Order: sequence, then C-alpha cells, then structure tokens
Amino acid sequence: MEVALVDFESLDDLAGNLGDEVDTYADETTALTVDMPPEHSSPTSNYHLRATDLTPTPSHCSPIPQYIWESTSSSPIPQTLTVPQSPTMPTPTRKGRSSCASMISNFKLLLSSEGSKESEMIFNRLAKECCEDLFVDKRGLDDGDQKVIINIAGLRFETQLKTLDQFPETLLGDPLKRMEYFDPMRNEYFFDRNRPSFDGILYYYQSGGKVRRPANVPLDVFADEILFYELGNEAMEQFREDEGFLKDVEIPLPSNDVYRQFWLLFEYPESSNAARGVALVSVLVIVISIIIFCMETLPEFRDETDPVVPTAVQPFNQSRGSVSPPGVKPTTFSDPFFIIETACIGWFFFELCVRFVVCPSKREFFHNLMNIIDIISIIPYFVTVITELATTPTESSGQNMSLAILRIIRLVRVFRIFKLSRHSKGLQILGQTLKASMRELGLLIFFLFIGVILFSSAIYFAEVDEPNTVFVSIPDGFWWAVVTMTTVGYGDMCPITVGGKMVGTLCAIAGVLTIALPVPVIVSNFNYFYHREAEAEDKLPLADAVEKAIKDTTQGSNTSLNKANGIWQSDKGN
Repeated sequence: MEVALVDFESLDDLAGNLGDEVDTYADETTALTVDMPPEHSSPTSNYHLRATDLTPTPSHCSPIPQYIWESTSSSPIPQTLTVPQSPTMPTPTRKGRSSCASMISNFKLLLSSEGSKESEMIFNRLAKECCEDLFVDKRGLDDGDQKVIINIAGLRFETQLKTLDQFPETLLGDPLKRMEYFDPMRNEYFFDRNRPSFDGILYYYQSGGKVRRPANVPLDVFADEILFYELGNEAMEQFREDEGFLKDVEIPLPSNDVYRQFWLLFEYPESSNAARGVALVSVLVIVISIIIFCMETLPEFRDETDPVVPTAVQPFNQSRGSVSPPGVKPTTFSDPFFIIETACIGWFFFELCVRFVVCPSKREFFHNLMNIIDIISIIPYFVTVITELATTPTESSGQNMSLAILRIIRLVRVFRIFKLSRHSKGLQILGQTLKASMRELGLLIFFLFIGVILFSSAIYFAEVDEPNTVFVSIPDGFWWAVVTMTTVGYGDMCPITVGGKMVGTLCAIAGVLTIALPVPVIVSNFNYFYHREAEAEDKLPLADAVEKAIKDTTQGSNTSLNKANGIWQSDKGN
C-alpha cells in the first residue's frame, strides 16, 4: 500500500510567505535505519543507509539511487548496495496538474488538527495565492482569457474567467466562494445542481446581467438556482417581472397605531377576520342600494301623475294593495325607499370619512379612483335632500327644473356598482385588462368611426332616390352602420334598393374584420391577468423564498405594508 507523505520541503517557501517559522533539517539527506543483510550482520555493529548521487538511466526508467552502508562503530565496513526500481511511463509532454493541490490538501490536514481560527485564515490566504495555479490553466494567456471548467451534475461547461469576474458578489464570481466546490483531481468546479437551469445562469454572466429562464425549467426550480448562485436581488426581481409575478409594492401605512388598525380594517379585507367582516357588511349594503335603485322605477311604485319625475314614489297601501289616491301627495322623506337609501348612504358616508381621517396621505386619497367613485355615489343623495328642502309646493316651475336636474344627477347612483370592485377579484382583473388594452380599444373605436362615416354616407346616396327609404340623411345612417358593423342587426332600419343592400353586405363584412383585429389582443390580456391571479396561490411558496432573500435590502424607516405575497408586515426603522 502506498502512503502519501507530506512534502515538508515544499512548504518551506510557503511558510516564509505566510510569516510562519518552520524548522528545517540540518542534514538534507534522508537517513533510513534498516537491517543488515545476513552475510554482513554483526551483533555489535549498527549500520545506516545513506543515499548518494543518482546514477544516470535511460529516459524511460526512473533514476537508480546509490546507497552506502555506514557503520557507527570504530571499524566501519563500507558496503555499496544498488536498489533497482521498476520502469515507469515516460513523462508526458503536456503540463501535468500542479503539485500544490496535494500540498494544500496536506497543509489543510495539518492546520485542521490545530482547530484554531488563525489556521483557517492561513489556509484561505494559501488558497487565494495558489488559486491561479490550481483552478486555471494559464498556458501563457492573460488573466481575462483564462478558462474555467464548471461541472453541473456531470455536464461540463467551459467559460472564461473574465466572464465570471463581471459579478464578483455572486457565487461563481467570488474566488473564495467558488473554491469550496473545486475538485483538484479533475481541475474543475463541481456543483450537484439542476443541469438545464445552468444554461440560464451562465447566460446571466455572458449577457452582462440578463435573466432568461430556459423553457424546460420550472419556475420554482430556476428561482432556487438564482438563490443558490447568489445572483442578487436585482436578478430575482427581473426574473419575477419577466415571469408575471406581482411586483412587491410597499404601501405606506399610518404611523399612529390606532389609525393603522382602522386603515387596515376598512381598506384591506385580507388583513384580519374583522376586516373581512367589515368588507362583507359593505358588500351587503352596496347590493341593497342597487336593488332599491332598480325597484323604485317599477310601475307600481312610480308616480304616473308626474311625468317630470318618473322615479318619484307613492306610498303603497298594503290593506288594499294599491297606491294612494292622486290627491294625496307624499313627501320624499316619508318614502320607504328614501329611508332605506338614507341608511345605505349613512354607512357609505361613515366608511368614507373613517378612511379619509386615518389615511396616511390625504393627497393620495383623492388620487385613488375607488375613493372618487365612493364620493360620486353619495352626491345624488345630498342633492336630493337639498333640492327637497329648498323647493316649496308653490314653486312649480322651479321645482320642475330642479327635479329635472335631480333626475340626471341621480343617474350617477349607478356608479355605486363599481364599489364592488374593491371586494371582487374579477372586477379588478377586468379593470386591469381595460387599462392594459387602452391602445387596442382606441384602435377599435377608430376603425368603427371610419366605417360608420364611410357606410352611412354610402347607404344615403344609394337610397336617396327611393321615396320610402328611412335613410333621409347621413346622420340617420350612423345608427344603422353601427348596428350592422357590430353584427347586431336590430332590423329597425334596412335598405330597400339593390345598391343599398350591396352597401349593407360590405358594411357587415367590414365590421367583422374590423372587430376581429384588436379583440384577440384584448382577450389575450384578460387571459394573462386571469391566469396570473389564479396561479398566485401556487407561487406563494416561491414568493416567500424571494421575500426571505430580499428581506435585508428592503428595510426602511417608514412603516410599510407588503401586499404582494399575502404577508402583512410593518418595517420600522431601528
């Protein structure tokens, strides 16, 4: 069995560089104590075997050392013994592996026996100084052109050292970090990681910082590889953005603890069970308000004697099942629908005031579209009350004018349905789709506008000589062109002449082609936002890992809320 010996002579120079004192041997020859052959044995003599100069041998054989027997007694008996060696293979012409690999291994074995922190520091300095000899085959090249071999679970990659040096903070860019994975026997770095993912990792270095996930690698696997190779927070954020992850948005919260609790209670239903209860009450009130808005227009509840105010209400006579006599004029304040509406408006007003008082920024409060909708939805009620109090029964003409204006203002109540989007993911997806598809919607409207002008003009000149035609002007043909291009076809207006029918055929075909162009893009945007929302739960483990990885870099002095991962946090400055 062959036992590797520590080459202490090679460590002399190294110890000098490291500042350590190493004892040297006074005699540079190697002394071995052996038994004397039987024919020269003597009970009173001790002999030592000393190695002399090497005898020249052919190139394919190892040198043959000459050994001389020396006696320690007063009458030495010199004996010369030749110890033959077995032939060895010729020295290869290619430069072999650096011997400092085994030197470092032995030296680390010696230092580890001490178990001190200083020994570890010495070994790190030794590894750094020998890094070029160990890890890179120089062959007379510049530092930037040196090649590095990386083995990923058996699949070998080869790149230049300057490619990895672009990002010194990463695992592969830092020599000390990647040294832990170096295999001196194979002169390569070995990582037992996912092999397809390394194509994207290596491309990150080659492209100067662009993250591209290979198509055959799952999202969570590639995210784990980004964390393992320590590509950094910027690379992770770029990966999340490219893959459709919701960007982590730090939402400011009120600094006051009481205000913060109320803000979360009324603004973010996912923050607690109490907030979910408040959201449920708000949804029920919105639904009741919409039902009342629709029911008060039913004929049995509408005042038929007042054509100016078709939404006015007569009290219902429950005993007879009929409305009150025409001579009895009910007031608005005694209307059951008005009482229910007052209760709903009371809740909306209370909710709006609380959110305004506890909001962290009053300016941002009025820039929020949902808050604007909340304000618009309660304005008709107060206009109704003010109009009712300001008018008298004798002011019939002024009252009619006020009620006519009130009728238009009360139409704004229909926007109250958009309050549901605060609690509905589906409406939020629809809003995101419309916002992302504004360009396509603009193209659709523009194409329809051109078609309406073109075909309404054509149908007018095609039907102008027909006495029974319904297209008496070009504006009269606008409605027919819109209905025909959208393939609705009510049938209230239709051409009579042959030329008019041909124009109608072309209008229908053009409408199909016009709508077919931008609509698929809008549908694609909707599918994108819908699937992203549906897969949010599947991505929560990955989002938690990412949040843990970037936690140190997202600290701030202001209290903030991280909503993207479903985790509610408040970061306070130290």
